Amino acid sequence: MEGIFENTETAFSLKTDSELERAYFLFKMIANEPLVKIGTAMTNFALKAHLPVDGLIRATVFDHFCGGVNEEDCLSVVDKMYQKRVCSVLDYSVEGKDEEDPLDNATEIILKILDFVKEKEAIPFAVFKPTGFGRFALFQKIGEGKKLTGKEEAEWHRVVDRYNKVCKKAHDLDVALLIDGEESWMQDAADDLAEQMMRKYNKSKPVVFNTLQTYRWDRLDYLKKLQERAISQGFKIGVKVVRGAYMEKENERAKEKGYPSPICASKVATDENFDATVSYIIDNLEHISIFSGTHNEISCYKLMDLMAERGIEKDDERIWFGQLYGMSDHISFNLAANGYNVAKYLPFGPVRDVMPYLIRRAEENTSVAGQTSRELSLLKKERKRRKI
Repeated sequence: MEGIFENTETAFSLKTDSELERAYFLFKMIANEPLVKIGTAMTNFALKAHLPVDGLIRATVFDHFCGGVNEEDCLSVVDKMYQKRVCSVLDYSVEGKDEEDPLDNATEIILKILDFVKEKEAIPFAVFKPTGFGRFALFQKIGEGKKLTGKEEAEWHRVVDRYNKVCKKAHDLDVALLIDGEESWMQDAADDLAEQMMRKYNKSKPVVFNTLQTYRWDRLDYLKKLQERAISQGFKIGVKVVRGAYMEKENERAKEKGYPSPICASKVATDENFDATVSYIIDNLEHISIFSGTHNEISCYKLMDLMAERGIEKDDERIWFGQLYGMSDHISFNLAANGYNVAKYLPFGPVRDVMPYLIRRAEENTSVAGQTSRELSLLKKERKRRKI
């Protein structure tokens, strides 16, 4: 496959010169690990002290990585990207709460987004996190097979009801719904609930998509067993395939609790697991649809090659590529320009509530070898092309 991701003119075609300069400045800052740590600490302090920093955050890191403070605020970004055939996934990026009111509020927001999405061809997916609908500790307790108290039983029924409300609405509106992955020690209960929703709403086509974090070595086996159940019980599978977001936390907990780490032994093993999972799905497209969420160019090329080898159309509705807004534009916009289905995760929410997400983005970019330097080299190349 030719190197389509080198085309910076296509990659940054929507960025003005000033937006290109802001991106360059941000990634230069993110490349400096001590600076990220200091900036994170200062931002957390400013927010806790209720200092008036929202405007500064909004004008810099927020506007680069987020679409807006609410769904209407995201529309200009959504429409702009869709001019280049890049779709959006509106992601309400407020971290999970432990109280019932915010959980009910998150559910209402996703229901509202589904109505919003139905009217926009540019937004083919909605998304939510399990801990947006239920307490982490409750998922964990159920996954561990522990007996629930009467109060917890009632609480779990409310979680299931939230899932059911949202999945039913997605099904009725014919909108695909992505369920994000979380830490392994709560994921079993989340997987079971996602499968329950697939059995109910994925009869004729995938509406509900669960997430496979392939830095976990057991995920391909899990998918194969899920497929056996899907075939025997008559439902379709939707999966978002990613590498994963909680590696350090997973390894630390495994060490602390004295159990084998669920994480692959190396980055190479993770890459192989990701690619093997994608390959398995492409071989079983009649049963499984995929949202391939990756910033890894090699994995994107491998999926493109698999599609070409098997004579699968570039815009086959069962295959989507996905990246995060504010990152890897060279992948997203060049894939779209070449006819593939592409969607950017577009986070939104009140500035202060979205800060944990933004801090995680900065920390991940700092820790992922090569990610930030690749972004910088492409931004430099485009600055040079534009003679900025």
